[in-house]
Amino acid sequence: MQFDRELDVKGLNCPLPILRTKKALSEMSSGQVLRVVATDPGAVKDFHAFAKQTGNQLLSDGEAEQAFEFYFRRK
Repeated sequence: MQFDRELDVKGLNCPLPILRTKKALSEMSSGQVLRVVATDPGAVKDFHAFAKQTGNQLLSDGEAEQAFEFYFRRK
């Protein structure tokens, strides 16, 4: 999937991945896509809740190379 910006939050635990993602999305334009790579297993649940609460669309999530990948479209 194509993305406009990438955020590496590997090695960070909650709430840092969410906080850094929120900051990155706030710096982006509406419609742009952010790829987030995380290692915290709790990030899966956290990012689904984050998308619902903020209105930013979670386009996809999955595992790749011992990490979790998330793609968000900025609202």
